[in-house]
Amino acid sequence: MFARVAHVQAKPEKIGEVVALYTSSVMPVLQQLHGFKGTYLLTDPDTGKGMSITLWETEADRLASDSEAALHGPIVQVMPLLAAPPVVLGFDAIEVV
Repeated sequence: MFARVAHVQAKPEKIGEVVALYTSSVMPVLQQLHGFKGTYLLTDPDTGKGMSITLWETEADRLASDSEAALHGPIVQVMPLLAAPPVVLGFDAIEVV
């Protein structure tokens, strides 16, 4: 499995809007993409810091999702809610039980 981790710094008063937009606009697109396995949102409402983790079946699926046109609109909508641009990284996801 492979993961994309996006670190964000939302304006603290906007973190709820970021989560709502992710849930209503990003999730439906992600769920339709080949190889998508799931997502987690981690937020600190006091500071506006957050992280999204998306999980992908293959690295090719993760990379293909980077250029998914359907995600462009929601990303543009969330940018005014952020205090800084997101930092996005890719990782191998290793399950340890």
